[in-house]
Amino acid sequence: MVSLPLAMGRGTTRKTCLLKFLVVDVPSAYNVILGRPTLNTFQAVVSTYHMKIKFPTPGGVGEVQGDPLQSRECYVEAVRKGQKRNVDDVLAQFPPGKKGKTLEEKDLEGAETPAKVQPVEELLNIEIMPENPNKTTRIGSHLDEEAKKVVILCLRRNADIFAWTPQDLEGIDPQVITHHLNIDPNYKPIK
Repeated sequence: MVSLPLAMGRGTTRKTCLLKFLVVDVPSAYNVILGRPTLNTFQAVVSTYHMKIKFPTPGGVGEVQGDPLQSRECYVEAVRKGQKRNVDDVLAQFPPGKKGKTLEEKDLEGAETPAKVQPVEELLNIEIMPENPNKTTRIGSHLDEEAKKVVILCLRRNADIFAWTPQDLEGIDPQVITHHLNIDPNYKPIK
């Protein structure tokens, strides 16, 4: 972290504040990123659409205006440099004059296949409504007996809040859960 004075604005609407900057050595399209703490220190209002920052000063409203053309040029140049560097890094891993191999199916023979994700423990099937054995859920088998009893009792006590079928979702307005296309009915459909 380094503390530096940052001045924004011109003439009588110039404002200077001492700010802390975190310096990092990474490729970026930006020279500096002004975060919320900086904007709050300046009491600034940002409009990304207008590429403008406005902030109060004793001499009136200060303003910083971005240049869209210069911004685009800087961004394109940063992207070009980043792409070139990444390609060069990859190419540096291979000695000159050697070509890479194409991966064939036979090259994959004997390779380990990733293991399927399995539960950490066995799960126990629990009937939430003993009168209806189709309504079940699962709980972990490693729970101690007291915890199992508490969990099962809680599930059974709240069995009425489970939605087993879409028809069980009572009280939800179909307008909320139904998909609608945002199409103006006054326009003729186009094929």
